[in-house]
Amino acid sequence: MAAIDTTRLLMELRSLAAEAQRAPGIGTGPAVGGAGKTPDFGSVLKASIGEVNSLQQNASALATAFEQGAPGVDISRVMVEAQKASLAFRAMSEVRNRLVSAYQEVMNMPI
Repeated sequence: MAAIDTTRLLMELRSLAAEAQRAPGIGTGPAVGGAGKTPDFGSVLKASIGEVNSLQQNASALATAFEQGAPGVDISRVMVEAQKASLAFRAMSEVRNRLVSAYQEVMNMPI
């Protein structure tokens, strides 16, 4: 069994944290796409779903490569990618649940 390279894992986690802080729509900085333009909700939601999909496909491809014995694919990388995909899916599900709840609340408001 291959040893886990903790230094590489730590560097990857730090780079992901830095990337998350630079992500559009997070924090107080202007959104990407122009001078102060904010993207509409639909495009942000579509981009987020696409990102979750790509994370899941990447994790699945790595797992398949590991199962087939591809060189250079270790279990730690497969597990990290699978956990990233799982976390992204759970976050997306929570957003969906909150949106449905807000929609139901608005629909139940008296006119």
